Amino acid sequence: MSIPSPSAALRLRTDALPEKDRIEIMREVYGRTVLKIDVDPQAPINVDMTLRGLPGIGIAIGETSQLRAHRSASLIDTDDAILLVALAGGSVMKHRGSEETVDGCQALLMRGGEVGISQIRPGGLRFVNMSFSMRRLTPLVGNADAAFMRPLPTGGGAMRLLIDYVRAVQDLNTDEPPELNSLAATHIFDLMALAMGATRDAGEIARGRGVRVARLRAIKADIVANAPQLSADEIATRHGLSPRYVRKLFESEGTSLSDYMLSQRLARAHRMLNDPRRSGQSITALAFEAGFNDLSYFNRTFRRRYGTTPSDVRAAALKVQDDR
Repeated sequence: MSIPSPSAALRLRTDALPEKDRIEIMREVYGRTVLKIDVDPQAPINVDMTLRGLPGIGIAIGETSQLRAHRSASLIDTDDAILLVALAGGSVMKHRGSEETVDGCQALLMRGGEVGISQIRPGGLRFVNMSFSMRRLTPLVGNADAAFMRPLPTGGGAMRLLIDYVRAVQDLNTDEPPELNSLAATHIFDLMALAMGATRDAGEIARGRGVRVARLRAIKADIVANAPQLSADEIATRHGLSPRYVRKLFESEGTSLSDYMLSQRLARAHRMLNDPRRSGQSITALAFEAGFNDLSYFNRTFRRRYGTTPSDVRAAALKVQDDR
């Protein structure tokens, strides 16, 4: 995969191309130049993916319609490891003299330095595709060869953390400082090594570094989406961790689980107070919906966080609406 420079993101969409030129541009530009594959569309082609480069890592996330992709010897310019994760749909991979089917909730690791064929099945494929520098990955893994062309489950463990972390990284701004991109790449290598079977030393480092960061990111995302409904113990249970370990993850960032949950509930209440569609609901109702059971506590913490009262925020939002 020929990826953008570190931190840059590039979106490839066939529907943004002239219809009469889509197949040819996909073959020559997207296929041979960017993805380093020969592409043979077998139906009206529809590809939408975003590429991002990190040090030693290429990331492609998106979806494609049915097609056949072939990596020929003339296009091989790297010995990177290629990980295909099927989020939905499926693909048949022919590589190293063997054939494996990758369905939703499965992943497959291949060598980018060898010829191979990918057959996207009817219905298409929604995917996460990653390339890893073997020079950086090999020292972290006990037996790298044992992980190639072996279907890997994605429902839990290091692979689930890897997928969630990579998807979150893909959503970051493209102008992140170089040191943050390098740190994200380190965490991704940690998680990939654990999914493949890390050496003992690398595994201990990864569990204290990449896994910790990925778990914290996943827990934060869960809180953002479900803070009003979840207690601290429920969050720990959902992630298969002890409440004490979850609290220590937040303490490692100089904060606490309770403070983070409070900030997300306050942010949710603030958004609702600014939403003109919620103007008919009482502030008490919105406070309870945001997860507060004590109105005086809500008012006190809201004013401390935003320097104003919930009533003033709503009044300002309604004035803006009236002035339009």
